[in-house]
Amino acid sequence: MGRVFLLRHGETEWSATGRHTGRSDIPLTDHGRELATQAGQTLEALRRGAPPPVRVVVSPRSRAQETAKLAGLQPDAVDDRLVEWDYGDYEGLTTPRIREEVPGWTVWTHPCPGGETAEQVGARADGVLAGVRERLPEGDVVLVGHGHFSRVLIARWIGLPAQGGVHIAMDAAAWAVLGDERGVPRLDAVNLRIP
Repeated sequence: MGRVFLLRHGETEWSATGRHTGRSDIPLTDHGRELATQAGQTLEALRRGAPPPVRVVVSPRSRAQETAKLAGLQPDAVDDRLVEWDYGDYEGLTTPRIREEVPGWTVWTHPCPGGETAEQVGARADGVLAGVRERLPEGDVVLVGHGHFSRVLIARWIGLPAQGGVHIAMDAAAWAVLGDERGVPRLDAVNLRIP
């Protein structure tokens, strides 16, 4: 049984400053490109000479596609379901700015007017995981996407609601590895980067 290797895109100007970046297609910074290149080295170390992944799937956003390329990955498919959480009216805003109008706001506990709910993002993640599970008997699958969505995907893998992603870190160009313990989904690694 293969494992799922999940990569968050490298740093962008907006991710570095905490601005919510869903629909906007913000490019990688120079540092983000360095991190993406290092992510390829991290994957090699994690997979330790295993056969090539049976499938590499990437978000349509250029920041994810460039991250995949710099990490040395050859995508087999682009999947619109791997896009980041749609923040609606909060696109481009930071959490402190949103809290000026909605005290205590978090993406995990409050709505995003004009955007997606946690349940909608969770349903999208479930769809991605259903397709991934079909391929795992053949070997490893690599997914390249975004921060909040990756955290939801990880939470759903281990049976938590989408809001459970609040307990999971995924820094820019970090990896998570999702495995299996005799039929029970498990987390093998989270938020890994070569220092």
